Amino acid sequence: MAVARQEDPEGAGKAPLLIVGGRPGSRGVVCSASYECRTFGVRSAMPIARALQLCPDAMCVPVPRGACSRSSRAIAAVLAEYAPVVQASSIDEWYLDLSGTEALYKHEPLAATAERIRTAVFNATGLTVSIGGGTSRLVAKMAVEDAKPSRGATGVYTVAPGHEAAYLARFKLSDLPMVGPKLAERLERAGLVTVAEAQAAGRARLERTLGERAGSWLHNRVLGIDPSVVEPREQQKSVSREDTFARDIDDQDTLERELLRLAVRVSADLRGQQLEARTVTVKLRDNRFNTRSAQRSLVLPITAEQSVFQVARALLRKLRRAQSAPVRLLGIGLSHFEGKDTEAAQLGLFSDPAFAAALAPVGSAAGSRSAGPEAAAELPPVENDRARSLTKALDQIRARYGASAIVPAGLVDQRNGTGPRVEEDPD
Repeated sequence: MAVARQEDPEGAGKAPLLIVGGRPGSRGVVCSASYECRTFGVRSAMPIARALQLCPDAMCVPVPRGACSRSSRAIAAVLAEYAPVVQASSIDEWYLDLSGTEALYKHEPLAATAERIRTAVFNATGLTVSIGGGTSRLVAKMAVEDAKPSRGATGVYTVAPGHEAAYLARFKLSDLPMVGPKLAERLERAGLVTVAEAQAAGRARLERTLGERAGSWLHNRVLGIDPSVVEPREQQKSVSREDTFARDIDDQDTLERELLRLAVRVSADLRGQQLEARTVTVKLRDNRFNTRSAQRSLVLPITAEQSVFQVARALLRKLRRAQSAPVRLLGIGLSHFEGKDTEAAQLGLFSDPAFAAALAPVGSAAGSRSAGPEAAAELPPVENDRARSLTKALDQIRARYGASAIVPAGLVDQRNGTGPRVEEDPD
């Protein structure tokens, strides 16, 4: 929400009724909604169409994914200056372990350190964050909700050691992280709705109700005991991009153009993390909501958009040959990463005419469905130093002049061919 307002200060920035997730008429879902929209019943994960029924005067904008990623990295960099261990829980949520830093901050109250961090994030990014503090991840997670200005707070809320159980007692059991609807319903049938009721019930009753393992787990949870530790997040195992189309697409050339658009974005994400991938996966969902995927692993890693597209196009054609129903969602995923110093291949990128044809942009003679044998598209992509230098030059141009400064020929003047998408951010 904050990033969307920051990216469009004259539009989204001034709209009190704002929904982020997709444009009107799209098949997107609500990613976030302003507090004013929430009073109408608009909630995250709600279809955009339903949200606009509840709040017809709201302004709807797509998720600014590129800007969100940049802001997330900038915030994480600030947090790393204040805490020895930072764990990303999502693109906009982190856990910090400040253990052992008491002397560094002259034994000031935790709330004061949190305010210090909050100010530093704002100075670096122009974004405000809410910070919850406590002796465990569970308590901190609950406290951050009470820190939000919408609750009348100042952006910081901390729970002092020894006060965890008393603090949690005012919540419902269903408010606790990892207590899902089914578990909450089971507890309600046993007469337990609030955390205070579960605290009063004690370990023995909870174990009789849920079984020894689950009952013991919940007993610790309602007291604020959480054995999980803050640790750096494991290395990302995949990057992906997908689009949900405003209209189902049945035309193969149009699908391949959209696939090229995805290949440009997901390969940029890959290179932005200085990674190379050896596995490409294509996912599609048809108009009957059947989801299918196909993947291919390569001997040598790839990073360029042309290479990603070449493999993805062959996979898409394979999926469409098996079943050619109209497509409502299309996506590309990259995985099995290697570092940036992976040994380059010996073959030249454009040394084989058939290989060059297979990489030609969609819309050109070589890239159309009628061009060349199918086997040409099955050649494994190989990237040498020349190819990597070309890709680096393209990235530098886009970084300076914007993502749309230079695009494959197949995407020129084709941007509105399939109507609004869920993901419309050009970055």
